[in-house]
Parts: sequence; C-alpha cells; structure tokens
Amino acid sequence: MIAPNIPQDIANTIVDPKAYADGKRVDDAFTTLRRDLPLAVAQPEGFDPFWVVTKHADIQEVERQNDLFHNGDTFTTLTNREGAAAVMKLTGGSPHLVRSLVQMDNPDHFAYRRLTQAWFLPQNLRKLEARIREIARGFVDRMASYGDRCDFARDVAFLYPLHVIMEVIGVPEADEPLMLKLTQELFGAADPEMNRSGEHVTDADKGVANVQQTVAELMMYFTEMSENRRRVPKEDLATVLANATIDGQPLGHFEALSYYIIAATAGHDTTSNTTAGALWAMLDHPDQLAKVKANPALIPGLVEESIRWVTPVKHFMRSATADTELAGRKIAKGDWMMLAYPSGNRDEEVFKDPFRFDVERTPNKHVAFGYGAHVCLGQHLGRMEMRILWEELLPRLDSIAMDGEPKNSEANFVCGPKALPVRFRMH
Repeated sequence: MIAPNIPQDIANTIVDPKAYADGKRVDDAFTTLRRDLPLAVAQPEGFDPFWVVTKHADIQEVERQNDLFHNGDTFTTLTNREGAAAVMKLTGGSPHLVRSLVQMDNPDHFAYRRLTQAWFLPQNLRKLEARIREIARGFVDRMASYGDRCDFARDVAFLYPLHVIMEVIGVPEADEPLMLKLTQELFGAADPEMNRSGEHVTDADKGVANVQQTVAELMMYFTEMSENRRRVPKEDLATVLANATIDGQPLGHFEALSYYIIAATAGHDTTSNTTAGALWAMLDHPDQLAKVKANPALIPGLVEESIRWVTPVKHFMRSATADTELAGRKIAKGDWMMLAYPSGNRDEEVFKDPFRFDVERTPNKHVAFGYGAHVCLGQHLGRMEMRILWEELLPRLDSIAMDGEPKNSEANFVCGPKALPVRFRMH
C-alpha cells in the first residue's frame, strides 16, 4: 500500500465515534476528501492503513465486484490493531466474532442469503402490511398517551421496528427489552450510555470482551429458540433457520446463530436510527414536514430521503483479492478498503445540494443499503415499516417541536439518534 496520504487529522476524524455523534465534523472531513483525495489511504493512530472510498461511483464499483473485493478475508468493520489482536485471541485467529451474511463471500454468501430471501421480497411482505399497520397504530396511540412530551427515539423509534422484526423472527414480546439492550451493546460498544460496561472503554481487551459477552448471550438465546423450533415448527423466520439445509446439510451452528443475530439486531436498529433521524430532519426543516403533512403521497420520498440523510450504516470494509485499479489508483492484493457510505450519499456529483433535506428529491440513488450482491436483505421491510408509521402518525399530529437537545450515539459503524426529546399536540 502506498504511503498514507490523507492528512492525519482527517484520518483520525473518520474513525472517531464522537465525530459521528457530532455529524458535522465527519461530514466536513468527507467533503474535503471527496474534493481533494476521493480515493486515498488513511492511517489513523493505532490502525493498519486502509483506502477510503468516498465517491458514490467508486463505492458502487467496489460493491459490484464481489470476487475482486471480499468481505470475509479480514475485519468487515473498522478495527484498530489492539482490537484486532483481542478479537483474534478470543477466536483463535479469526477476524470474526460472528459469521453472518455480512462476513461471507461466495459461494457461502449466495447459499445462505437464498435461505431467507423470499421472506423479504416485496410481494411476500405485503401479507405483513396489515399487521405492521396495527403495530404502528399501537405505537402512535402509545405516543399520544404520553400527553404532550416524549423522547421520540427511545419511546417510539427504538421500539416499533424492534417489535416488527421480533414478531417476524418469532421472539416473544416479553423478550424485546432484552433484544434492544443487547443490540445497543453490540452497535454502541464505544458509547458509555449504550455499551455493556456503562463507561468509556479505552482498553481493547475489555471492549472486545464486552462485545463477546453480548454475542455469547445472543447465541445462548437463539440456540434455545432454534432447538425449540426444530421440535415445534411455527410460521416464523426462526423456524426457517432452525430447519434450513444447504446442500442437504443443516446449517453450521456458528453460521445459523450468526444469522439469527444479524436479523435480530441489524433488523431493527438501522430502521430505528432512520425513523428518529427523519423526524429530527423534519424538525430542522419545517417546510419539509409541512409539505409531507399536506400531501401524504410524498411519504415514500420522505422515507428515501431520510435513509440517505441518516445513512445509519457508516461503513463496511472490503479487501482486494488481487492487484487491481480503481479510479486510476493502483490497489494491491490484500489492501483494506473502507466504503464510506455517508460520503457517497453526500456526493455532489450525484445529489444536487446534498446537505439539504428534500422529501421530493428525485432520483435518489443513495447507497445507504449498500449495492450489488450484498445489498441489505431487509431493505423492503425497513421501507415499509417507515412508510406505514408516517402514514399513521403524521395525520394525527397537530404540532411537534424539539423539546431539548437531540443526541446521536457515539459509533463509527452503526449510528443514529439516541435521544430526540419532543413536545407535541395530537388528536
């Protein structure tokens, strides 16, 4: 890999969980990179060097070539040297605490994805629409029951997608608080308000041990559920996974449990972040809120723009399987690459006035769900959940305004609002 050529302060910013909580700091860093160094090498303190892919077209180019740019050969998310060593010590040399679709390459990726793909196709999700609407209406009623104030992130946005995906998987409602807690520990490992220890973790061994304990707790839970569904099958995703085979063989234990974990965590957290982020954006852009309230036909556009705006998954990593070239730069076999999705979704060449929240933006070809073979499996479910919630909530809102300081979580992988205090009037 060529010598690092991203300025050190920018390299440090784009891995800093606090910069993502701040939002503006990381946006400014990526804007500078898109303009001056759209494909360049960063070496933040304590990290191995990696390429930072900031342009929309280059992100798509990498995602299009799954044989050339692998997910699973090394760490799939940004990990510093200390963290990497701690993970590999725990796993006996593997970079992965779980092995879900995200950590797989073909042929495994294709085979495992196919197991549940039909569940998440739009035509099959339509049969869930009435039930999702019932759930959404229940959460709108719950919001109304708070009187005139609530924390929209904690009281609505975290809980509604959680309830939907848990029902799809087959997790009982009584266990939803546990699933929310474990998800936040997993994705909020750097945030003292969300991680397992409740403090700023600076020791890599301790940080990784926290995440490992969370993963172990999830694995124990889903082992029991899986055994139950083999004995007593139901109409749910857990039954599909518990009884699935690939080439006539049951799924590997580790892979099956990893599948449950990705569905049970990523299956709601990203939608929660986007839902809360959408309301925050509308409160910051009241003209857009007024526009959607006046014309509900704009709700699908609101959903797409909020996905672009929040981009809850901030990056995935890839590694090159051979010497190649991208955007005129020579990439060597084994080079590590960061796909910077928030940067791709603010690319001035693709999005006019990218820092404006615009519910009528069209086209809106964001890369928030990834692109190509690894595109998010649950994207259609997430869109449907958000559309239905806004269809139920917006007509009942007479007024809504910020009621305190909103806050993002501190995380450089999956990040979004963790507090969004609002005051409102509903009928």
